[in-house]
Amino acid sequence: MKKIILVAIITFLGFSAQAQTKKNKNLKYITEVNGNCEQCKKRIEKAAFGVPGVKMANWDISSHQLTVILNEEKCSSEDLNKAIAKAGHDTKEVKATQEDYDNLHACCKYERQ
Repeated sequence: MKKIILVAIITFLGFSAQAQTKKNKNLKYITEVNGNCEQCKKRIEKAAFGVPGVKMANWDISSHQLTVILNEEKCSSEDLNKAIAKAGHDTKEVKATQEDYDNLHACCKYERQ
């Protein structure tokens, strides 16, 4: 009898934990991305849209803020940051490799920290 009750409690807790981890289909995510110009803007937004689940991406040149609407069921903010870094732009969370940074056009090379 005790085993049946224990199994029932564990099962209930398992379902409760799954209900709490529901993914947001329209998560608004904002991060800082380094860049300089319109070419950077196009490259950053293209990299963001290349991530499955990204619905909207807008990078502001003056503030260096990338605003994204993404579906957490299809991607994560980590996926997004890695894609931006692969395009050669440092984010607050992920730094581009030196090789990816070196592939940027001369006017796009920002001061790295």
